[in-house]
Amino acid sequence: MRAVEQVAGNAQTVREFVAYLRVEKGLRPASCEAYQVDLEQFAEHIEGRNSVLVSAVQADVSGFMEGLRGHGVESRSIARKLSALRGFYRWLLMDKRIDHDPTVNVETPSSWKVLPKSLAEGEVGEMLERTGVAARAADADGLALRDHAILELLYAGGLRVGEICSMGVEDLHLDQARAQVRGKGDKERIVPLGRSAVEALERYLSMGRPGLVRRGALSRALFLSVRGKPLTRQWVWEMVRSASGTGTKASPHMLRHSCATHMVEHGADLRSVQTLLGHADIATTQVYTHVALGHLKAVHRAHHPRGKRREAAAQ
Repeated sequence: MRAVEQVAGNAQTVREFVAYLRVEKGLRPASCEAYQVDLEQFAEHIEGRNSVLVSAVQADVSGFMEGLRGHGVESRSIARKLSALRGFYRWLLMDKRIDHDPTVNVETPSSWKVLPKSLAEGEVGEMLERTGVAARAADADGLALRDHAILELLYAGGLRVGEICSMGVEDLHLDQARAQVRGKGDKERIVPLGRSAVEALERYLSMGRPGLVRRGALSRALFLSVRGKPLTRQWVWEMVRSASGTGTKASPHMLRHSCATHMVEHGADLRSVQTLLGHADIATTQVYTHVALGHLKAVHRAHHPRGKRREAAAQ
């Protein structure tokens, strides 16, 4: 097969898979784009070996991963790309285009289970206190009320940035201290909200959002820009980073992981955290077992009769 035909064939196969993700699986545009980028990168790799996606073998996948490692790509990113390939080849098998999955015996990088970055409770508390002071000031404007409400919601519910941007006013049920969230694949879940988040959202809805709505404009979006438009993902990222203060580069994703980490540290079970975060597979949530184990070790050292800390204190 000529090189031009290989490239065209691979591109067509990737487009069909992305259409399947978008239409049948209901994935959001950003997720579909991420899959497409990863698959196009793999296609480029095997085209250099005079091969096509539907005829790839395990050596192609392993060689692709080794190449990424050789270029300094983090194991976590490599694991994500492998996950995209697994989904792609499962689809090809289901569609009967191939009779063997080349990813089936490829191991995920062990460091995939490395704990995601999160903030200390004190760091989150300081961030929320700063924005809370601004939101509770007598001259607080709609933007201050909005930003504080977003931060409270990100941390209280462990929401993804895309979930924040797509929320509508009708998704809030503050009288019941909960919110309805649409996650990946348009799967819905109910997220409980604490008192601080409920109060911040109530103040934003009553005193902040009305001033951001433009006359004649109909917007269901919960959080609006100064022009009355729904907020973008990039804008929320920038706002969180600015609110984190000096010395800390926080992100919405770090607040999501902080929510899960702090819950596990305080004794929450993984199934509850899985439900809160909207993880389809408990394996995704199991990275937080590292937190539980670390916390357990600290408690043991502090309270066991032969714990190191107690022994040191007795000397």
